[in-house]
This record gives sequence, C-alpha cells and structure tokens, in this order.
Amino acid sequence: MSIAIKRAETLKQKPDPDKLGFGKYFTDHMFVMNYDAGKGWHNARIEPYAPFSLEPAAMVFHYAQEVFEGLKAYRRADGTIQLFRPEANIARMRNSCERICIPPVDDGIYLEALKTLVSVEKDWVPYAPDTSLYLRPFIIATEPHVGVHASSSYIFAIIASPVGAYYAGGINPVKIYVEAKDVRAVKGGMGFAKTGGNYAATLRAGEEAGKAGFSQVLWLDGVNRKYIEEVGSMNVFFKFGDEIATPALQGSILPGVTRDSCLKILRGWGLNISERLIEAAELANCTEAWGSGTAAVISPIGEIVYNGNKISVNNGQIGELTQKLYDYLTGIQWGRIPDPFGWTVPIDA
Repeated sequence: MSIAIKRAETLKQKPDPDKLGFGKYFTDHMFVMNYDAGKGWHNARIEPYAPFSLEPAAMVFHYAQEVFEGLKAYRRADGTIQLFRPEANIARMRNSCERICIPPVDDGIYLEALKTLVSVEKDWVPYAPDTSLYLRPFIIATEPHVGVHASSSYIFAIIASPVGAYYAGGINPVKIYVEAKDVRAVKGGMGFAKTGGNYAATLRAGEEAGKAGFSQVLWLDGVNRKYIEEVGSMNVFFKFGDEIATPALQGSILPGVTRDSCLKILRGWGLNISERLIEAAELANCTEAWGSGTAAVISPIGEIVYNGNKISVNNGQIGELTQKLYDYLTGIQWGRIPDPFGWTVPIDA
C-alpha cells in the first residue's frame, strides 16, 4: 500500500527545545488511514495535522473502543534519526486490537507509516540532550451507532510530539504510594491491552497522589490486594539482595517494551532475574526500585508509602544498578553506544 503525502502549506514555529515538556506540542503532519467493513484498511496518507470530524454517535465516545501505542524517534550525535524497537510496539498493538475487537493493521504498513511520518517531520526531531520525537499511534471506532458491538469503521492515525525529559527535574528518585482503595485491572480484563479505559481507571488515585506530594501510584492486584502490579503508567522493578524482581505478566498489567528491554539487558549482564508475584510487604527489604516505560525510560524510586509507613529506598538516592541500566538503555536509544540487540531502526531522511 502506497502512502500519499500532502504537505502543509504553512509550517508551525518550532518550540523552544529547553521548554518542550511532554505531549504539549504537535508537528505539522500526521499519518491517517481508514477502515471500512468489506473494504479493509485503505487510503493511507500523510496530511496536515488537523482536527477529525466525527459524528456525536461515533462508537469510540460511547463504548471506548480504541487502542494506542507510544514510542520515540531519537536524534543520534551524527544527526541521523532512529526508532527504538518499533516492531515490539506494532506487535503489542496487534494484541490490544484483538482484545478490543479492532481489525489489526498490517505490520509492514504500520512500520512504513512510522518511518514515513518521521522522515517527513525530520526537522521536528530535536537535537538537545534527552529530547526526542514522541510518536502516538492510535485506532478509534468511528461508526455512528449507539449499540454495544464492534464498530464497522475505524481511523488509524499517528501523531508526533517533540518532547523533553519526562521528569523536568531530571532522573531523580520519586516518591510513590501503594493504592489501597482503587483497582486498575484484573486478570481476564483489559489490563494487558494499551487502551484508554485502563488509564481512566487510574486518574482518581493519580490525582489524589499528586495532591499528597507523590509522583506515582503503585497498584496492587485486584483480587488479593497484596501483590504489586504496576507503578503509574510504568512497569516496576525491585532489587532484593542479589535478586532483581518484576511482577509476572498474568494478563492484568501491560507488557511494556521498556520492561522487556530491561529484562534482556539485565539477563545479558548475568544478573539473577525473577518475574514473579511480589507482595507489598516485601518492599521494606528492597535496596533499589525503579519504574520503566517509553515516556520516562527509567524512573528511580526513592520512597514508598505502604499502609501509612514510609519505606526509604537506598536512602532516597538513585541506585548504582538503576543508574547503570538508565545509562546503557538510553545510550542505545540515542546511538551513543553500540546496539548489540538489533533494536534500532534507522530513518532515511
């Protein structure tokens, strides 16, 4: 499938690279493709970034049939641009689509759409340290029908946003608390799918955490209410002695691309890695802890509050292993060190 390109007549002024923040600015163009029952995915195109025209009865508004992804394009020191593990994001969206009854996009078309959009928007990939171009692919149901069934029409789109470091204060340990009231997801539900409903379920606890001075919420499982699942919008890791432990994937938490990257790197270093059930009561014994995700990459945890008790992790300082992992992973992403895993995909710009 060829991708038609219609360029914007007027280009936006680029934002100050020192004040990018996250998800505040959007590029001149976006990728769009349509799906109609009996016709399949068609009309792949790059066009000027602009609002969609949707009917008030579009099913995405009423039954939340949508999925999305998040990945980045990185500017290397030599000025070239690369993606990081896009095939993993493509595979995860395919799994999300299956759960939400959305027809998947062909993997080859998906990858070509990402590469073409980044190539068109190459001037939007910032040069400043720790900055990148965040890519947000998503699919929404567009059939105008108030009835509970899978839509017969969809839009697949990719928008792009130049971003700075996820945490403006830099890679400093954050404070989190274990949520005891709300539940994010349960096994058999949609927890493993990257769909908006999972994030809507976290908003109340996140707002309350922010008011109390915490950066993130640490979620417990929805059945026993004692096993760790995710931290905010990230997966989570803990160091107990010589063991590095992360919650096992059992259908209720997101299989993060950064999580998987961390596991492959840590195992490559010969460390003792466990994917298992982790009881919240164990956290008092952890010597390092961090969250992992596309946006923040690695976010060290310096304090955990559980049942009203404060647990200081590594005296509130970033741990040696956490720093080493951050440096190594971001080194691959920005092309500062060799990529022994074959994870990076160059962009012909």
